[in-house]
Amino acid sequence: MEVTQILHMNKGEGETSYAKNCTVQREIITLANSIMEEAVAESVQNTLPQSMGIADLGCSSGPNTLMAVSKIIDTVCKTSSGIVGSTLPELRVSLNDLPGNDFNEVFMSFPGFYETLRKEKGNGPEGGFVSGIPGSFYGRLFARNSMHFVHSSSTLHWLSQVPPSLDMNKGKIYISKTSPPCVVKAYVSQFEKDFFLFLRSRAHEMVAGGRMLLSFMGHISPEASTEVGSHQWELLAQLLLGLIEEDRIDSFNAPYYAPSPQEVRNVIVEEGSFSINHVEAFEVNWDEGSSACSDSACDKCDFEHEKLSRGQRVAITIRAVVESMVESHFGREILDELFRRYGELVDDYFSKTVAKHINLVVSVTRNSE
Repeated sequence: MEVTQILHMNKGEGETSYAKNCTVQREIITLANSIMEEAVAESVQNTLPQSMGIADLGCSSGPNTLMAVSKIIDTVCKTSSGIVGSTLPELRVSLNDLPGNDFNEVFMSFPGFYETLRKEKGNGPEGGFVSGIPGSFYGRLFARNSMHFVHSSSTLHWLSQVPPSLDMNKGKIYISKTSPPCVVKAYVSQFEKDFFLFLRSRAHEMVAGGRMLLSFMGHISPEASTEVGSHQWELLAQLLLGLIEEDRIDSFNAPYYAPSPQEVRNVIVEEGSFSINHVEAFEVNWDEGSSACSDSACDKCDFEHEKLSRGQRVAITIRAVVESMVESHFGREILDELFRRYGELVDDYFSKTVAKHINLVVSVTRNSE
């Protein structure tokens, strides 16, 4: 599976699009707001830039794309205005994702975003520039010493490739309680290699004193296979076994790993270019932010979507994220039935379990050379 070619969120604005089914990711950005504000403020205070490089890695498309960037710019404005003798820096904002991302939708939002900058912050195109940067963040993306603040949310749990040597993971598509230790080891090893490369790439691109805020799925249980959040993959595997020949399932494994806080710390320390400021784990409900709205006057609600059960809403959310991978491997004809059954299975799971994701928020500072 060539991850860089097939991994992307569902495009457009249809019922199964990422744009309509990204409330969990929005909640994750919101949970990290206070930590992000602190990190952005310290980045400005540490570097006092005249031209400030800001990057959002794994920006995707839809209503969340400019949400974090807007908060970052707000904080830059407030911080700069509070520093005696300081002026608002020129802002260079780079939105990055893999080439398959719906950049057309992202670019169409730029005029409105610029207008907001001009009206609310006095920092439109004349004082701030936004660009799209397609490519994998597991490698260099920007010029040396050009970035002052880097943000990435709900992305680093996606690996650069499916870990090798997963032949023993029969009937599974991710780490399971029945997966042998070699499967867990392969996933951990791939995450360590990828995260090390991510940090080393950013180390070249960031100025000393620059800050980086990362938010991604993780686990806090002693074993990754026991974390409730990973059970979404287990449920998907169960349903695939009822629709697909087992040998085809055996050849599919998710390019995904949700690390523990200690695994994250270990790689940061090993790579050596960053100092750790903050590592925190948050709990997020599987269906966070997607509960039915009772306000009939709310023009943001899609009432057909709101009529769905909790399990069905989770199924659509998962479909918006993994459909490109599932379709590439198994074909499009199974998708509707697969995710219909998935919704039913999640409803049953919710009747027995309080299902939560673990989300890690990591804040680091670029060390001096």
